[in-house]
Amino acid sequence: MITRSGVAVVVVAVVFGVAGFVLRYPELVVVSGAAASALLVAGGWLLVSPNVTISREVRPARVVEGEAAFGYVTVTNVSNRRCPPIQAEERIAGATVDIALPSLGPGGRTERGYPIPTGRRGVFEIGPLTVGHSDPLRLVHVGQSRPERSVLRVRPRVHDVGPMPTGGSPDLDGPTTNEAPQGGVAFHSLREYVRGDDLRLVHWRSTARTGTLMVRHNVVPNEPTMMVVLDTSAAPYAEDSFEDAVRVAASLTLSGHTHGFPVELWTTGGERVAAGRGAASADVALDLLAGVRPHDADPGLAALTGMSPSAAGVALGVVTGQPAGELLGAVSTVRRRYSMVSVVQVGERFGRPAAPMSGAMVINVRTSDEFAAVWDSRTRR
Repeated sequence: MITRSGVAVVVVAVVFGVAGFVLRYPELVVVSGAAASALLVAGGWLLVSPNVTISREVRPARVVEGEAAFGYVTVTNVSNRRCPPIQAEERIAGATVDIALPSLGPGGRTERGYPIPTGRRGVFEIGPLTVGHSDPLRLVHVGQSRPERSVLRVRPRVHDVGPMPTGGSPDLDGPTTNEAPQGGVAFHSLREYVRGDDLRLVHWRSTARTGTLMVRHNVVPNEPTMMVVLDTSAAPYAEDSFEDAVRVAASLTLSGHTHGFPVELWTTGGERVAAGRGAASADVALDLLAGVRPHDADPGLAALTGMSPSAAGVALGVVTGQPAGELLGAVSTVRRRYSMVSVVQVGERFGRPAAPMSGAMVINVRTSDEFAAVWDSRTRR
């Protein structure tokens, strides 16, 4: 493909050649011939095509907003002759990054890195990578697009905050159920002795009263589950307040995992990460939050009525913007399903306090940074 410089040389060759013959100026003809010769040499240069293998890798594949991430292009010359310099173009979220790769001897290998912008949360596709070479004067260029693509996930920034309040438990060790695993230290009930039971668990007073050997049924208490719901409708958010809401949801989710609670993440658009604990579950949740977007067709907080807690004793945390009052009413509608409800509203521009909501802790802030300060003052009293 001829470049802009090549087009200019073609114009010079034609115009000067015609002018030289018409006006009988041999100097113009010489200039025209030189331009034509340069084009011929450039075309011949491209006949020497590099025989190389090229790979691209993004490291790391997951970062937090603002952290460094790099793409690395590795080129290996697999021919038995020196390859010419290679010019590569990488597409990153609609922008183009130019990468210059040097000439390599037989068997030579080189790696070039380039920074990837990470100032904005999102799931970014890196590629396709276009590689090619041109003549020394850059008059013509031959390139080939390689279909391989990589993905960079830029996760939301997380604030170090305490976990959601769970509303307490009527049992010192947490609530227990018949389905809870046996072998814990929390007393659940008395039952008849079964062969193999620990005789130290025999309850002699009940045994004497019933005439049947009775033992204490101890179980592992049920831990409170935390359920974080992010409002992904577009209407409650203005400017960048949705980004603040995502950071709040990520902070509550990660805090629950850090403190050992099972955490379930929902969006009002229907996306869900099942209740889990530990780093693996947190990674899945943060990956979801990296790519979430607000939508006009999203039902918003009205979707709460269709969500049911997975077990008893679930603490609900709702993260939203500045929705209409009737939508906030959906939180009150589902309040009795949960042991505790917390609501965080972001995007408040006038410093107004949160509207009181029966049975729920409500915080109304402008940004996620303000949320972190207010949340800790409210939950760590």
